[in-house]
Amino acid sequence: MKQKIYILGVVSVIIVFMGIIFKVNHWSGAGYLLIVGILTLDLVFLPMALINHFKGEGSRQNLLLHIVTWLTCFVVFTSILFKIQHWSYAGILLLIALPFPYVVFLPVFLITTSKNKNFNIYNTVFVLLLLMLNSVFFALLGLTVSRERIMDSYSLSKNYNKVEKVLDQLPDLNSKSPVCLKINDALQIVYEYKNLILHSEGLSVEEWENAPGNLLRPDLRQAAVKALSTTGNSAVGTELDNSLRSLIKEIENTPGYEELAKTIPAILDLEQQDGKEPALKFYNIADNNLVWVITYLDGLETNLKMIKATAIISD
Repeated sequence: MKQKIYILGVVSVIIVFMGIIFKVNHWSGAGYLLIVGILTLDLVFLPMALINHFKGEGSRQNLLLHIVTWLTCFVVFTSILFKIQHWSYAGILLLIALPFPYVVFLPVFLITTSKNKNFNIYNTVFVLLLLMLNSVFFALLGLTVSRERIMDSYSLSKNYNKVEKVLDQLPDLNSKSPVCLKINDALQIVYEYKNLILHSEGLSVEEWENAPGNLLRPDLRQAAVKALSTTGNSAVGTELDNSLRSLIKEIENTPGYEELAKTIPAILDLEQQDGKEPALKFYNIADNNLVWVITYLDGLETNLKMIKATAIISD
């Protein structure tokens, strides 16, 4: 039985390491390997190994310690999987997993082992060392993933700005049409929002559009909210939201724009919420990193200019 458990553990670890190698090299199948490997460790190997160890002791005194050990491993490994795969709630799971070994496992471990007179103190030191390494790993994991997302944001904004420069070169033949005027109003608000946010970081809109990057606090949350609070709106983003809604109504009421009216919510990144009117995802800026808020505004600006170009050609 022990031999089978050892083999299962080795196979699981190999699958996880292969998944990591595939992930680092951006090869296909990395996600599947990580999911299979970590779930096998969590749900098969660890329960079997702990049950076998518990039965081998011949005593029920350490039952709670075995249960808490599995629960701690499950929380930690699952949060790592969510973070690596960029799944929803990964941040919340990391916040739970980071203190979990210290708040749940360590007290149970110390209380249980203190009752065992034959317990070696070096085992306690080894466990504490593992917990320290666990914390360091989580910190490095968070920094690495955040850095990748930041660099991806810079690249995405750079592409948006390149498209904008091409669109700006198109002749503005019918800028006085109601649809184009509404688009101009929305573009002005987007520019003002970007200017306020970037100014708080010591950058101008022109500097950002020429070379996106170099934000002082790219991964900081709430920074955009504080910068935009100077607009005087009770809810940050209200002015932009109202402008886009006005644009959508104008497009819906303008003959010849029937097809555009159907797709405009998706183009402007609006989403339906609980049967209400579509709401801007921009309202989630409090939960998003600063760099992602600016990237969102860059994308919105590009989409508005593309709609304007389409309106000019149609007219």
